[in-house]
Amino acid sequence: MRWEGNRESSNVEDARGGGGGFGLGGRSIGIGTIVVALIGGAVLGVNPLTILGMLTGGGSPQVQQQQGPAHAPPANDAGAKFVSTVLADTEDVWTDLFKQGGATYKAPKLVLFRGAVGTGCGTGQAAMGPFYCPNDQKVYIDLDFYETLKTRLGAPGDFAQAYVIAHEVGHHVQNQLGISQQAEQLQARGGKAQANAVSVRVELQADCFAGVWANHAQSSRQILEQGDVEEAMNAAQKIGDDALQRSSGRAVVPDSFTHGTSAQRQRWFSTGLKSGTVKACDTFNTREL
Repeated sequence: MRWEGNRESSNVEDARGGGGGFGLGGRSIGIGTIVVALIGGAVLGVNPLTILGMLTGGGSPQVQQQQGPAHAPPANDAGAKFVSTVLADTEDVWTDLFKQGGATYKAPKLVLFRGAVGTGCGTGQAAMGPFYCPNDQKVYIDLDFYETLKTRLGAPGDFAQAYVIAHEVGHHVQNQLGISQQAEQLQARGGKAQANAVSVRVELQADCFAGVWANHAQSSRQILEQGDVEEAMNAAQKIGDDALQRSSGRAVVPDSFTHGTSAQRQRWFSTGLKSGTVKACDTFNTREL
């Protein structure tokens, strides 16, 4: 991926100097619960804190923790420089696309943390993987996740890493467009099976939006190198619900899916990449996912 020398975003906050509690809405969470949330689909989730809230009997808890003042990451931090550059690229693409639609894009903040961090949705932990919190409109990532992505999940490559960020930004786009709120209403009307089914459509749309970003970034700045698309497709395959359940030694249970199968995640990322249009990413009005 060609990213060196491109613009870096000023919307990156470095919270790696501070610690964070492991409580969630007054409840303690054991490592087993976190692993269930991870395997259940929190690797690239819209909000794994919601999954944890359901597992602990709560909804979307609010964090009761004071955060220190946010500051920019060090200029010589290569990992931070990479995510700052990718975030800037998503800002450029979505600002243009929103403008074309007569709207204004409000870019999200991206928070770097280590271990645990207080968020507008509760206490986030590195074991959850990267996530987006709609309450504070921030993307959260512990950069150590990229090593997990490479070694544990078998998805190496800088464009696989960029895909992770673009997916989370895709959730922010959904929030900006009002899609997230509509999805939550649909989930509230039914039981667990319906909530899971809606979650799958939300996640697949975020994958498609990541593809839309890649399409426009390539057209404008020629960021793609040989093998980059394959890296993203491999990452999408590795974090499909069916793949995660198999890798954990569990039976594949489609009704429990919250993010979609490997094939579905690959297909919707590819749809966004090929079309470059938000319209093509309507996962809510299609029978065939």
